[in-house]
Amino acid sequence: MSIGVPLLLRSLNPLAVAAGEDRPDAVTIDGVTLSRSDLLGAATSVAERIARAERVAVLARPSVTTVLAVVGCLIAGVTVVPVPPDSGSAELEYILGDSGAQAWLGEAPARTNLPVVPVRVHARSWHTYPEPEPGAPAFVLYTSGTTGPPKGVVLSRGAIAAGLDALADAWTWTANDVLVHGLPLFHVHGLILGVLGPLRVGSPLIHTGKPTPQAYADAAGTLYFGVPTVWSRIAEDAGAARQLADARLLVSGSAPLPVPVFERLRELTGHAPIERYGMSETMITLSTRADGERRPGWVGVPVAGVRTRICDESGEPVAHDGESIGGLQVRGPMVFDGYLDRAEATAECWTDDGWFKTGDVAAIGPDGFHRIVGRESVDLIKSGGYRIGAGEVENALLGHPDVAEVAVVGLPDADLGQRIVAFVVLRGAATDSIEKALIEQVAEQLSVHKRPREVRIVDALPRNAMGKVQKKLLS
Repeated sequence: MSIGVPLLLRSLNPLAVAAGEDRPDAVTIDGVTLSRSDLLGAATSVAERIARAERVAVLARPSVTTVLAVVGCLIAGVTVVPVPPDSGSAELEYILGDSGAQAWLGEAPARTNLPVVPVRVHARSWHTYPEPEPGAPAFVLYTSGTTGPPKGVVLSRGAIAAGLDALADAWTWTANDVLVHGLPLFHVHGLILGVLGPLRVGSPLIHTGKPTPQAYADAAGTLYFGVPTVWSRIAEDAGAARQLADARLLVSGSAPLPVPVFERLRELTGHAPIERYGMSETMITLSTRADGERRPGWVGVPVAGVRTRICDESGEPVAHDGESIGGLQVRGPMVFDGYLDRAEATAECWTDDGWFKTGDVAAIGPDGFHRIVGRESVDLIKSGGYRIGAGEVENALLGHPDVAEVAVVGLPDADLGQRIVAFVVLRGAATDSIEKALIEQVAEQLSVHKRPREVRIVDALPRNAMGKVQKKLLS
């Protein structure tokens, strides 16, 4: 390692591993368990084969090959472009062309035009590489592209280290934990938090493959990561949920956790879930803390090093009264370096005084707790002169016992500007009065002007690979 530059993946320090600080169960994934020595030796062998590359693509299936490919790149200082394994041909072509990836590392899709560099799981090398500088790019992560083609988010090694250390502080995450999750490995949640986090902190990782309730229960971990869809299914499986009572923390992210799911998990497991907020461009900037209050529907306070503010459309500050909503802006050491080769798009998301505009709408309470209302583009509804957050309407609807899932949007209306429309998935068959009952529930719990003007019963909500509802497909 370079003098004065700390290792990003501290638990894989070659000197420490050689001196006996090994761990036989460092990573378990796809039915294979690797020790720290296995990881270091095999990943260094990967590093030897791609050390002269600048940027490589990794088809990020939840496998040993993916883990070794990513760690090998980090050892060699090569930038990783994680690619969703279910990408269609057009998406693959776009990501590869936009990123300038020079090769596939490990598994590759059929009929690729790029060279393929194999990852040999049983190969070993003990060559040592200097640790790249903190400012060196580690990943180019592609966003979901809700407002056009996906953009490549460039995350530096230093940003990743700062983000993981802030979470270790907030969650008292240590080498004594055992992390369990079954998340995809091509985004911040599953890959950076869920793989690099344990390798930095030193805690073992168990990846369950499919994140089923029983797989989570059988893993016997102390720290669990899941998206709301995972936690909703666990909350519906009382037996599996009760087996998580011995865990230390249950962490939910990537989308808002419905309040009824929060309460059901607390009832069954004895744990109030940790909720946190972040995005590809910022990693995790807000979280409830292991030693603090956990309030359903709220994502906590800024993690170490982060500052936040909310502003209205004219850029003026919004009161921190817990009710007033505004565009959320953040500053912190874990924020990205910019969009790859998109100087104009990068500049547009920063204020003149250096704050990153997340594009999300939030409220901040007098105690600093944050509540995320949703995206400015789809979740800030302007109806009849009122500014309404879709998230609070959704939470009110989820409190009805017949509602399984819901998405609220604002659709064009000649009179109101936008009318509030709720797309609802029911737990059972619809009754003639259900739409009226749901509208009345919102009017009673919130305000009359926040009630849906229309309720549409649907079989399912459109979601992306991370479980986020794609509201732009609802109309």
